[in-house]
Amino acid sequence: MPHMLILGMGYTAARMAKRLRAEGWYVTGTRRTADAEALAFDDDSAVNAAIARSTHILSSVPPDGGADPVLTRYGAAIADAPALWTGYLSSTGVYGDAAGAWVDESSPVGSDRRSARVQADTDWGALRPDMRRFRLPGIYGPGRSALDRVREGRAHRIDLPEQIFSRAHVDDIVAGITASFDAPPGVYNLADDLPCAQNRLIEAACTMLGEPLPPMLTLEEAQLSPMARSFYAENRRVANGRAKRLLGWAPRYPTYREGLAACLAEAG
Repeated sequence: MPHMLILGMGYTAARMAKRLRAEGWYVTGTRRTADAEALAFDDDSAVNAAIARSTHILSSVPPDGGADPVLTRYGAAIADAPALWTGYLSSTGVYGDAAGAWVDESSPVGSDRRSARVQADTDWGALRPDMRRFRLPGIYGPGRSALDRVREGRAHRIDLPEQIFSRAHVDDIVAGITASFDAPPGVYNLADDLPCAQNRLIEAACTMLGEPLPPMLTLEEAQLSPMARSFYAENRRVANGRAKRLLGWAPRYPTYREGLAACLAEAG
């Protein structure tokens, strides 16, 4: 039986674990605190044992305090593990601001704001020759989409019409990761086919829910959190052609329209 170890059972990783278990995989996960589905991340004995017996190892843990906690604690064990496949969930934020231009896996990486993420991405790539790095844009899906922000009164429209974002439905990310099990190692952008302004998602969500549009605000008037505001400091379109060519992958939800409709249907 194939055995997947997922270090960091966050939103995307938990969705992936659910799919793999449904397909007959044995899945071990880690969280900060142990629960019915996951080991405690700092349980060195249990996690090292899982590393040694897993056929597949995936880290979804972002850098913390300038360092990658998985590499710090378990990097040497993962480097020596007998696993057949290893992967790391990175971010398209490593490309920095492209002034709205397209970026692909050959584009330069690195910026002051993303230095820890860039270093982690680089270090994971150097850890093993079979490493797959998945550079992910904004992730949305059931319970975590523009629909939820509109329902909860948290949706904003920001008056920056030229600010372009890429995004991907969580199930398309899971499909891209699983498609790589029998594909070459390397770097893959997993994004949908339609980079666009965030306002278009909010407007579509309002239409689907029959809710009025939130007012158009300046960035200052929106009073966003520092993290949310930081996303507006970068502007780029993310190309997904390499994943399509080498993984045989294509997004089931090629634009936000199909993706939001699926989220609405799943919510019932």
